[in-house]
Amino acid sequence: MSRLTIHSVETAPEEARERVANAEKANGFLPNLIGVLANAPTALETYQVVGGINARTGLTPEEREVVQITAATLNGCAFCVAGHTALSRKKLRMPEPVIEALRETRALEDTKLNALAQFTIAVIKNKGNVDNATFQAFRDAGYTDANALETVLGVSLATLCNYANNLAHTPINQELLPHA
Repeated sequence: MSRLTIHSVETAPEEARERVANAEKANGFLPNLIGVLANAPTALETYQVVGGINARTGLTPEEREVVQITAATLNGCAFCVAGHTALSRKKLRMPEPVIEALRETRALEDTKLNALAQFTIAVIKNKGNVDNATFQAFRDAGYTDANALETVLGVSLATLCNYANNLAHTPINQELLPHA
């Protein structure tokens, strides 16, 4: 049971109502995360605006999901693990072994994606103070300084969602349960 109200379009604060309605329309259902964030319309706005910005980075959609699933796993956010697993499977058609390795924070066979996952882990665990060897491995895999900062951007977006869900004890929507 959620510790925070999970709003619907009808119950959302006026400032958040349009954003909630648009999210419901875009997803075909209202993700409980959106309903929770609607409690603070500026938090919902931040999530949606930063999410849009994150989608424009130099990282590929698959690479962005490496960051999101890794962060959600490390932050213990079952809701976001399920949501990003669903996106990775359905929309991006990422290979199942990659998704499962990310969900278990195991090494990936793809050396470039593995360098990104390890860099993401280091960013989170060390609060951005990544050791030189990990940073060099990230660069050697073909990532740029811009990609390093874009990874931090992805981690910041994940942190907002993961922490909000952890605070609220957000239940996983029925639509996402098969991916939990």
